[in-house]
Amino acid sequence: MSTIDLEVEGMSCGSCVNHVTQALKPIPGVTDVAVDLESGHVRVSGALDAGAERLMSALADAGYPAKLANGAPAASANTPVAHPRAGRGGCCCG
Repeated sequence: MSTIDLEVEGMSCGSCVNHVTQALKPIPGVTDVAVDLESGHVRVSGALDAGAERLMSALADAGYPAKLANGAPAASANTPVAHPRAGRGGCCCG
């Protein structure tokens, strides 16, 4: 089992936590998603063979840009994503 720590932008409420969790849970190998709303950090645990790029892609698709928590962006984190909620952090309350 491994863990990947991410910094996720745009989370501002409990609904955001649910959206982020729902975006990550279906990814093969993900067994746990722990979201810290206050810090904007998400820890994903499991057999994460697909790696951080797959996780960040799923979050970007949900309207929540993310990067590795150590500050090193992966290639997919730099790719612009056209999403209807872009700029609002993916949340319906913002």
